[in-house]
Amino acid sequence: MTPATANSSAPPVSQTRSFTTIFLIEMWERFGFYGMQVLMVTYLMKKLGFADTDSNLIWGAAAALIYATPAIGGWVGDRLLGTRRTLVIGASVLAMGYGILWIPSDTPYLTYFALGVIIVGNGLFKPNAGNLVRKIYEGDETRIDSAFTIYYMAVNLGSMISMTATPWIRDVVAAKYGDSAGWHTAFGVCAIGLVAGLINFMFMRRTLAHIGSPADALPVDRKRLFGVLGAGFVLVFVCAAILQSRPVARACVYGAGIVILGVFAYMIKKSERSERAGMIAALVLTVQTIFFFIFYAQMATSLNLFAQHNVILSQDIFGTHLFTWIPEQYQNLNAIWIVVLSPVLVFIYNGLGRIGKDPSVAAKFAMGFVAVALGFFIYGVGARSQVNGQVSSWIMIWGYGLYSLGELLVSGLGLAMIARYVPARMGGFMMGAYFVAVGISQYLGSIVANYAHIPDNISDPMQSLTIYTALFNKLGFAGLLCTAIAIAILPLMNKLSASHSNEATNHDPLPASRSEEGYNNPIMDPSVPPASRGA
Repeated sequence: MTPATANSSAPPVSQTRSFTTIFLIEMWERFGFYGMQVLMVTYLMKKLGFADTDSNLIWGAAAALIYATPAIGGWVGDRLLGTRRTLVIGASVLAMGYGILWIPSDTPYLTYFALGVIIVGNGLFKPNAGNLVRKIYEGDETRIDSAFTIYYMAVNLGSMISMTATPWIRDVVAAKYGDSAGWHTAFGVCAIGLVAGLINFMFMRRTLAHIGSPADALPVDRKRLFGVLGAGFVLVFVCAAILQSRPVARACVYGAGIVILGVFAYMIKKSERSERAGMIAALVLTVQTIFFFIFYAQMATSLNLFAQHNVILSQDIFGTHLFTWIPEQYQNLNAIWIVVLSPVLVFIYNGLGRIGKDPSVAAKFAMGFVAVALGFFIYGVGARSQVNGQVSSWIMIWGYGLYSLGELLVSGLGLAMIARYVPARMGGFMMGAYFVAVGISQYLGSIVANYAHIPDNISDPMQSLTIYTALFNKLGFAGLLCTAIAIAILPLMNKLSASHSNEATNHDPLPASRSEEGYNNPIMDPSVPPASRGA
């Protein structure tokens, strides 16, 4: 019995109402997550006393685990507890994690523990939210892309609100009640937002009564439930141990990297001769995507700290003062640009598609790296017009704009190419390996950010400006190198595309895997630009 048959006698519920329920819980979940993320590296430095290098690595390890765990959560939702139940459990665990950060204690281990809870909660929530959206529109291919475009708007809307609000709340509360109260109240707002989302979800849950996995239609299996909760509890402590031990974190990341390479090598060896070119291309594209997410990781690390040291916070236009930024709020520019640029790219893609000129996915990949490179070079150019070691806020705005354009062109396209060229029998396994690789890149990104380490004895903005712009210029050149690689493999990609088009008429399409559903991927259609905040 499925959820649909179990509720066949119930009045029909429109797709829009069902979708709205998921839209709202996802918006509040992203509100909580990005409200926490925008503050975490600065909190580790300014409140807990970690050096910038340690703060970057702690968050890099947490981000890596955040990317890796949803593969498990999707399996739990599908096979053990049900998609809807697992989503609610995940959101509840996330709220607990933010609530722990609300506790007015500056003990580092409590922060590690809270991050461990957040990692587990995210792993349970994220894949099942996307899976429910997919199930709402299952079989309705004409509406699913539009639904996911709106869904990404929820992701970006929640993150925009929280990344603006939580730094402001921290400063306002700190001015009146003290620094510690400011930090913990800001984290508490993340918990309150998600609890509000959960309450609303419970009121609207009947709109999803007919949506879910087969396990949703069955009574709760208490043995499975307690097994999942027990495993999650243990995993929290495992994650906390990884976060507080740099050698353990490094060993896990490098070990996972070796495993991923081994998986690709094994799959290539076992594949048929006609499949090997596609498998090798998938490996190259995975490596390229890892490089992109190394760039992406700079947003919460080096770019965030650059704003703390070397950016004029006053936002002016033609000599008129508009407002004053809080340094962490610059991270919000990524979400704003995603919202602004997404419909523009959709319009361009559709227009080019109508005349048969839509660029290939691989070509968009190359253009994306050009945009990322230019985005980082802008910071170096901005340093030429510095005033006492401070650059204009407009440098951040335009740098983030180009970087976000690159993100829209690159993020998800590597995944689309893997889905296209990896044989169907290997699809689910390779998607899981892909997302673990993305998690690895988050940690590698924090290592890269540490090349802009500012020693304690440096307080002169001129010196810190030199250190940061040196890193950004190097990242710009790295972006150009990725562009060159992407251009070099264009002929191979075009050849594979032509071959795939011929084979597609004789083969079933690649089935959706848990990893795809976990990261909400009708963006597998290259005509729809992805928004990274689904991660």
